[in-house]
Amino acid sequence: MTATPDPAATQPPGPGPTVRLSLTPEGATRGRLDGAWWPRSHDLLRELPPLAAALDPTWGKVTRVTVNPTHWPVIPRRVQVAGHVIHVGWFEQEQDADEVIVCSFTPLRLELLVIPPEAEASAAEWLMTAASDPANTRTGTDLLTAAGAPTADPRADG
Repeated sequence: MTATPDPAATQPPGPGPTVRLSLTPEGATRGRLDGAWWPRSHDLLRELPPLAAALDPTWGKVTRVTVNPTHWPVIPRRVQVAGHVIHVGWFEQEQDADEVIVCSFTPLRLELLVIPPEAEASAAEWLMTAASDPANTRTGTDLLTAAGAPTADPRADG
C-alpha cells in the first residue's frame, strides 16, 4: 500500500460506467452494514468519483472515505470530484478489510461492503442484497466468506 503525495489527484477524463451500489432501504432500521459497493477495479482515483456522484444527491456531498489498504494498492490522500474534494484515510486494524466508510457533509456515515471487482456476478448480486438487508448482522468479510467470494482479510483464509 502506498499513499500518493499528489494533493490534487483527479479523476481520469471521460464519463465512466454507472456505479454498482445497493443501500439499505430509506426509513429501514439499519443492519450491520448500510449496503454494498462493487467497484470495477482496485483504483480509488477511478472508483471514488462515480461512488460520490451516486451518493451526493441523496446523502449530501461525500467529504471523507476510509478504507482498509488491503483492497487498494494506492491510496490517494485527496480525490477531486464534481467540484469538491474527498479526503481519503485508511485503517489497517480498526476497520474490516472488506468494508469502506463513507462520510458526508450532512453529516452521515455509511458502512459499505466492498465486493471485489473480480467477484462473479451471481455472488455479487447475492452480496448486494445481503449487505443492504436491514436484518443483516454479518461483517463484510463474513458475507464474502458465506458467498464463497474472495476476501481481503487474510484471517478469513483459515
